[in-house]
Amino acid sequence: MTLMISKFRRLWPCALAVLMTACAPLTVPPKAEYPVGRARLVLPPGAWQDLGSADDAAGRSPLQTRSVGLRGAQGAWLAVLRVQTNRSGDLSGSAQGTGHCPPQQDVTVEDAAAGSPVRADCLRLKSWGSSAQWLDKNRPDLVQWLGGQKIMLNAPYAHLSYRYATEAGAWVVVDALVDQRLLRPKTRNNEEFLAAGRPALQWGHDLAQAARLSVGMVDGYLAVPPFPFPLAEAAPK
Repeated sequence: MTLMISKFRRLWPCALAVLMTACAPLTVPPKAEYPVGRARLVLPPGAWQDLGSADDAAGRSPLQTRSVGLRGAQGAWLAVLRVQTNRSGDLSGSAQGTGHCPPQQDVTVEDAAAGSPVRADCLRLKSWGSSAQWLDKNRPDLVQWLGGQKIMLNAPYAHLSYRYATEAGAWVVVDALVDQRLLRPKTRNNEEFLAAGRPALQWGHDLAQAARLSVGMVDGYLAVPPFPFPLAEAAPK
C-alpha cells in the first residue's frame, strides 16, 4: 500500500501537467475589427492598417465608407478593401436603377438580382485588374483615392467589387484590390492555369455572402473571409 501511494505521488505532477496542457486555450490569431456605418467589419488575421472613413450618400440614404489595407513584412501593400454601408438602420428605400449590373468583356459578372431596377446583388471580378490602364478607365474614382493615399499595390493584382442593395434601402458595397498571390495558386501546366481563377471567384462568393448576411445582423457583422492562399509575410507581427 505504501509503495502504491509513493508511485501515485510521483505520477501525479505528470498527470496534472498533461491535464493543464490539454485544457489550455488554443492560440487564435487576432482579428482586426472596425466600425463602418451600421456595420462591424471583421478582417481575417494579418497586418491590417486602418485607412480612415468618410461619410457620403448614394440614392436616398446617408452612407459611410471605411478603407483598410493589408501590408506585407517589408511594408508592401498586398490588399486594399473599401466597404460602404448605411450609416444607420434608418432606411429610405432604394433609388431607381440601383440594380444596374451590365456584362463586361474580360470581367466575370454575376447578377443574382436578375436585372431588378430596385434591388442589387452584383458581383464583378477582374482577375488581372492591374492590366494596362484597366483600373484608370473603369474605376477612376478608385485610382484617384489610391493616389491620394499614396498606395501602390504589388502587381499583378485582382479587382473585385460587390454591390448589394434591397428595395427597402439597405446598402453594402465592397471594393477589393488583392495581390494575386493571395487568390491564385502557383501553376505548372496549362490545365492548372485554366483552373487557377476558381479560388478567387469562390472568395468573391464568400465575401458576397458575408455582405448579404450583414444586412440582417443587428450589429451589421460583416466578416471578410480569409484569402485562399495567405502569405507568411502578411501575418501579423
